[in-house]
Amino acid sequence: MIVPAEQALSYAQEHPADADAVEALLDHAFGPGRFVKSSERVREFAAFRPDMSFCAWDGGRLVGSVRMWQVRVGETPAIFLGPLAVQADGRRFGVGGELVQLASAAAQAAGLPVLLVGDEPYFGRFGYSAAPCKGVAMPGPVDQRRVLALGAERLEGAVRA
Repeated sequence: MIVPAEQALSYAQEHPADADAVEALLDHAFGPGRFVKSSERVREFAAFRPDMSFCAWDGGRLVGSVRMWQVRVGETPAIFLGPLAVQADGRRFGVGGELVQLASAAAQAAGLPVLLVGDEPYFGRFGYSAAPCKGVAMPGPVDQRRVLALGAERLEGAVRA
């Protein structure tokens, strides 16, 4: 990623002190509608993994965030990615892609597959696919074509804590 010097970005694991800024970014990016999604049901019961969650900073300003959550798919331990949010002015510099790659690499280093709900054309370039997820049951309604995974040949069962 090449950014102008005045837009030099830094990436770091999320810290407890970042929580308010992350929540403000998520509110701005998704609005109140984010709370009715199937992915939010997962976040209600899953354990937050700050060691695999990352923030993108432009100086002291948060411009992007990705959060990761410990889950099981059936009996398989896995990580659930999301939400991913980037300020509009950070999108042109590939901030979202960098955050996805950092978080995915952290999960893979721990030997865990990653599950998410998202657009395959976007996440497919990072290796995510719907193919392993045909037997995954999300809590609540979801378009099954948007359930994607990385690092697993096949996942099957309910997503749970």
